[in-house]
Amino acid sequence: MFWDEKYETLPKRDLERLQLKRLKKTLVHVQNVEFYRQKFGEAGIGPGDIKTLDDIRKLPFTRKQDLRNGYPFGFFAVPIDRVIRIHTTSGTTGKPTVVGYTKKDIRTWANLIARNMTMVGLSDRDIFQNMVNYGMFTGGLGFHYGAELVGMTVVPSATGNTRRQVEMIQDFGVTVIHCTPSYALHLAEVAEEMGAHLDSLKTGLFGAEPWSESMRRELESRLGLTAYDSYGLSELFGPGVAFECGERDGLHIWHDCYLVEVVDPATGEVLGEGERGELVVTPLAKEAMPLVRYRTGDITMLKGDSCPCGRGQKIARIMGRSDDMLVIRGINVFPSQIEHVLLDIPEVGSQFMVYVDRVNHLDEMTIDVEINRDYFSGELQDLARIQKKVVKELRDALELRTTVNLVEPGSLPRFEGKAKRIVDRRAGAL
Repeated sequence: MFWDEKYETLPKRDLERLQLKRLKKTLVHVQNVEFYRQKFGEAGIGPGDIKTLDDIRKLPFTRKQDLRNGYPFGFFAVPIDRVIRIHTTSGTTGKPTVVGYTKKDIRTWANLIARNMTMVGLSDRDIFQNMVNYGMFTGGLGFHYGAELVGMTVVPSATGNTRRQVEMIQDFGVTVIHCTPSYALHLAEVAEEMGAHLDSLKTGLFGAEPWSESMRRELESRLGLTAYDSYGLSELFGPGVAFECGERDGLHIWHDCYLVEVVDPATGEVLGEGERGELVVTPLAKEAMPLVRYRTGDITMLKGDSCPCGRGQKIARIMGRSDDMLVIRGINVFPSQIEHVLLDIPEVGSQFMVYVDRVNHLDEMTIDVEINRDYFSGELQDLARIQKKVVKELRDALELRTTVNLVEPGSLPRFEGKAKRIVDRRAGAL
């Protein structure tokens, strides 16, 4: 199924021609932003110097800190009276990033979400429960407008009051849910405690945090649905950047609206297909806040050009963020790797917390993980066996020694939004 088959399946030559045309237009448009006038001047380059798509490598990167430095409206390329919507990021590590949208931007955004939803078989016959924040977070309104454009019946339940969420799924015959994967696990727990059967559910759209194939299997088993991965950033078009198709083997980037690169996080060198690095995106269809070579901080890689669904090149599922990656005794560790290991061990539950300390000049990682209720006997012998098993599986997967604490079911925090499972207590860590 296609929402906009022409643009979703453009032949490579036609796509590159469209991308170059839109890139040139974007580079002229960003001259309305002082940051880019200054950066382009320092680099001795102008919009007219970009003749091919590869020439984009001549342009400077844009980083999140640059956007924060421009707070609040320093990156708007249109007058404020043309901006009809403002969103912000959370701003947990400083000033938030402010993002603006014109009327055209809102229409483009809704159409990109409609592409995502139609691609996985959703239609105007579906009832869609949107269980994410409807405030400054882009995921709520982004999916809401896209679902309404498709013609779905939308239930804007937002976050919290999980028992009521379960009741609405049952009472309204909800077929599709959207939330973070960590909240979906909590939803499953609550439904099980209530003895509720969510028989109407068929599809789950999950994003806003990295998650593993093990998490996918867990969600599908406990909620009785097919789970799809969604990717986006507030700085771009919210959750309208990339999405899985029915193949569920990587996420399709909407290349008519984004020019993507993958670079070495340390050097900025552009990497080739199949090489893991940081995703860099230049949006090609934004009016209010166009960006050039925006470093997302998300770790992925470009996959092959072909897909049985007929759409364009995909990226691999996001492994994690470059700033979330833990370096423990010289080994790179992402939270999604830990999640993948733990969810494949039946004796432990899906909830965990990671603590990193420096002890005698060495990094030490401690993982608190809940025992699965079905295996929670309280017998010391059983606990020792399970603990030993978890330590071994983590060591084999991560090539790293960890300390594992088994804790009672239900004792670790649950998250309605993005899960915060890492506490780095080393000196100088954020």
